[in-house]
Amino acid sequence: MNKSLIESSLILIVDDNLNNLQVLGNFLKLKNYKTDFATSGKAAFDWLDKKPFDLILLDITMPEMDGYEVCTLIRRQKEYKDIPIIFLTSKTDRDDILKGFNLGAQDYITKPFDEEILLARVETHLLLYKMQKNVETIIKTRTTELEISQLELKKQLLQVEILKNKLHDENQYMQEEIKLNNNFEEIIGESKSLKSTLKNVQQVASTNSTVLIKGETGTGKELIARSIHNLSKRKDQPLIKLNCAAIPESLIESELFGHEKGAFTGAIATRKGKFEIAHNGTLFLDEIGELPLSLQPKLLRVIQEGEIERVGSNKIIKVNVRLISATNRNINKMVDEGGFRADLFYRLNAFPIEIAPLRERVEDIKPLVRYFMNNYTKKFGKNSIDISEAQTKILCDYSWPGNVREMENLLERAIILSTGKQLKLDPDFFNIEKNKSLVIKSLDEFERDYILQVLESVNWSISGENGAANLLKIHPNTLRSRMQKLNIKKHTSFK
Repeated sequence: MNKSLIESSLILIVDDNLNNLQVLGNFLKLKNYKTDFATSGKAAFDWLDKKPFDLILLDITMPEMDGYEVCTLIRRQKEYKDIPIIFLTSKTDRDDILKGFNLGAQDYITKPFDEEILLARVETHLLLYKMQKNVETIIKTRTTELEISQLELKKQLLQVEILKNKLHDENQYMQEEIKLNNNFEEIIGESKSLKSTLKNVQQVASTNSTVLIKGETGTGKELIARSIHNLSKRKDQPLIKLNCAAIPESLIESELFGHEKGAFTGAIATRKGKFEIAHNGTLFLDEIGELPLSLQPKLLRVIQEGEIERVGSNKIIKVNVRLISATNRNINKMVDEGGFRADLFYRLNAFPIEIAPLRERVEDIKPLVRYFMNNYTKKFGKNSIDISEAQTKILCDYSWPGNVREMENLLERAIILSTGKQLKLDPDFFNIEKNKSLVIKSLDEFERDYILQVLESVNWSISGENGAANLLKIHPNTLRSRMQKLNIKKHTSFK
């Protein structure tokens, strides 16, 4: 790096915190830079009117006029618009950081700043700015007596282009890192398994490939589907969801493809199906393993041809839909046994994403507990509630057959029951001896026991605000379907 070009560069530091100004100013002076200070946006513009600054270090959080507004106004002024701006911020939220880039800032540095990182970013942006200014001067003053040759001019232009590309790559990398760390706000965890899953999400999101999300009940398959959609080019289009197990077999075709008026008893008006509603967007089919065999060829046709026909009509309707499906069943086994079409499975399984059960990613339990406790204390307007080390160990040792959904339900109930500063766990929920036997139970047995516990806790009420379906965060029809499959019955009638 040609540091002689940037020696004695003039830097404007804008921050309402006097201590920050002093620390930054002293540090940059030691590196042979000249500095001026402004404690507000107005003061910054007063300085800009007086001196030709080479770089601006701009704090975001300031009274009266914040850094975003200052940056916007600077970029509107012809005489200032090319000065590189580096935001100084304690904000780590993705939207806050990306907002700065969108307003015209070249970079950002988080507080408290690392001296080496700060110096490297300042030097890079100063060098690029100085080289661009030199090239512009050469172009403006070039005459037949020009001292610098055309070859030298091309060389400098090439250096500028190389540096710009390097800076662009670095910023792209930083923004991708921001997105990777912040685009999954509701997906909490630190395990290698979860990070690997999120990396797969990041890679497939920008494509139009069909995705099959596999995982046990309660692992967060819908959250993964939503993340794929939000990271895709279709993010501004609708994400439509359909739970294949929640719709009676006689109605699911109409739900997917729509129907014409009079197509069947009760079809009193023409209605669009989920594929038409999701046109140009994403359709998420949950519990795809429950899709009737009779409908599977029609779904295959949509994937292959991008065409549907409403029930009761022969008219072909073109649709452009990105399909994401999910299942907690062993689809491979269903294909082998003839319960699911192989050709459809291969189409759906173009890019499989596996979510490991919570018992296999113990590292995620503590951050999930913190997240849900914080979420529900705020939701219910309670003061901070502590969890003891003993309680934390119980939660970490538990096998979580219902996965993250089970944990959320447990902690929601515990926060409601807690009247003091200490978390109150349901003593009947954790039976250590029973938990030891979980390792030899099948997944269906796990699910059956859990659903039974919830049903009994609400006196077998399925729907409604205090019903089991609401506690389990699933549709009442989905719960009835699971109860039928798992042979869960009660002699009294269901509500």
